[in-house]
Amino acid sequence: MAKVRVGDIDVYYEVHGDGFPLLMIMGLSANIDWWDPRLIQETSKRYKTVIFDNRGAGRTDKPKVAYTIKMIADDTTGLMGALKIKRAHILGISMGGMIAQEFALNHPEKVEKLVLCSTTCGASSSVQPSAEVVGLLMRPREGMTEEEVVKNWIELLFTEDFLKGNAFLMSVVTQQLLKVPIQSDAYQRQIGAILNFDTYQRLQEIKAPTLVMHGKKDILVPPENAKIIADKIPGAKLAYFENSGHALFSEEPEKVNKALLEFLK
Repeated sequence: MAKVRVGDIDVYYEVHGDGFPLLMIMGLSANIDWWDPRLIQETSKRYKTVIFDNRGAGRTDKPKVAYTIKMIADDTTGLMGALKIKRAHILGISMGGMIAQEFALNHPEKVEKLVLCSTTCGASSSVQPSAEVVGLLMRPREGMTEEEVVKNWIELLFTEDFLKGNAFLMSVVTQQLLKVPIQSDAYQRQIGAILNFDTYQRLQEIKAPTLVMHGKKDILVPPENAKIIADKIPGAKLAYFENSGHALFSEEPEKVNKALLEFLK
């Protein structure tokens, strides 16, 4: 556990395992505590797995400036430089997948393989979630307790069936998500970055071998978005997981982790 200076911020990061580097980028409002431990356990057996808190989230600095996805991708580049990592596998989930796309487009020489999970290429060419889901995402947080905010998130991340059958696991997940909750203003800055993100017209420029993974029951980022991305990136592989929502690494860990590791090897 450590912090390193990257541009105008101190970035919090952790390194697990040894081997070729695998950089994993988290999503909206999330931090390293949101990664499923089973994923870190598996990847760290083969790879030097680097996880970190994005600008505005967790233990990383939260400057009061407008955020963009490119800005956060540049933070990722700076972190690699600070850690003396010249090239890595890059995995991004949700907003992290947007950051990973921008990273791969701007720094192709740094990307060995690219994994995009539960993500979209931007509003202009993507399938949007329902009005109800958008309402939950944009709901003002003033007056809400952190527990209410986390409950809100869990209902977006996991399928109803999974929530019903995994009450104990959800209590553990709740405690993890409550460790370092995002501040309301930083959340809005990350939302602003997402709303201004669009890579659709540039996706064909991605040269790295790419795997696009998505849960078929994702209500936060509808699964049709995975095919849109995979169809635009030359040679991209598409993997759907029938019983997963947005949090596919937690809902079908064995299948998802196997697909990931098979692709990276």
